[in-house]
Amino acid sequence: MEAKTVKAYGTEATDVPLHSLNIKRRALLPHDVEMEILYCGICHSDLHQIKNDFGHTMFPIVPGHEIVGKVTRVGEHVNKFKIGELAAIGCIIDSCGKCESCENDIEQFCDVGVTFSFNSPDKYLGGATLGGFSQTYVCNEKYMLHVPETLDLASAAPLLCAGITVYSPLRHWQAGPGKMVGILGIGGLGHLAIKIAKAMGAHVVVFTTSPSKVEDAKRLGADEAVLSTESEQMKKYVRKINFIIDTVSAKHDVNTYLNLLKHDGSVVLVGLPPEPLEVSAFSVVSGRHSFSGSNIGGIAETQEMLDFCAKHNIAADIELINIQQVNEAFERLEKGDVKYRFVIDMASLKK
Repeated sequence: MEAKTVKAYGTEATDVPLHSLNIKRRALLPHDVEMEILYCGICHSDLHQIKNDFGHTMFPIVPGHEIVGKVTRVGEHVNKFKIGELAAIGCIIDSCGKCESCENDIEQFCDVGVTFSFNSPDKYLGGATLGGFSQTYVCNEKYMLHVPETLDLASAAPLLCAGITVYSPLRHWQAGPGKMVGILGIGGLGHLAIKIAKAMGAHVVVFTTSPSKVEDAKRLGADEAVLSTESEQMKKYVRKINFIIDTVSAKHDVNTYLNLLKHDGSVVLVGLPPEPLEVSAFSVVSGRHSFSGSNIGGIAETQEMLDFCAKHNIAADIELINIQQVNEAFERLEKGDVKYRFVIDMASLKK
């Protein structure tokens, strides 16, 4: 069976707007699943890659890694998915499967190198993997996820990256009853971190530079919301926070937040600022603090997160758009003008 041509939205250069184009999807291998994409979320890292902020974008690029759809075809040896079932694909579509990280279900840290759903070398078709701004996706069943039927499909799409990106560190640093957890920034990541941390039983304190988001943080479930530009408000939290999830993707002063930690606390970076961040020695040696990081999660943990969100009725606050509005959406995302995640209705690609 030959590769299949499908419609997609992408670009050939940083200065060219995303536009309609045709791409190839590989012929089904024995363990492959093909899915029709119904919804795809827009992530800040999509914007970084389009702009080549990290210097390794392979053009042409088709973004999108928060992918929800319906199974349309399966390979002859597939046993985890059936035609007609709901399915999802997140950031990871392949890994070596043999290294220590893969054997411990943290494929995101694969020693050989993880293959991402877009902008990774494509070992089957050459060039780069092409993402979810497209009609279909083909993926090995091992890296696909089941979508609980109680979740709204459109608002569930951002869980595939934003959701797991905050769920994984909240779980690793043991958010729960008796813990005061800080959330820095209320955007696509932060608003889900509030909901998930609260569902885990933590006392949630949000730090934001935006006065309008102080009240919105409480609507989302935060116990307290702090305007971080107000020094008197910030002083109340010195040595009070167990750990802080830092979702900010721009340059900012992390020392301010390291100084709010209890002893042995950590500021955990999940945002991706393009510029290096400065850490003062005194901010970490005082109180045995740490500045840590976390990056998405493995397949098993992502499935766990989807099931957790279904159980607690958690999904993203979204603005649903058509694919033809995607360039405007990226401009608004860059300005922070979205509450809190754009999701594309991929049926619009047929127009």
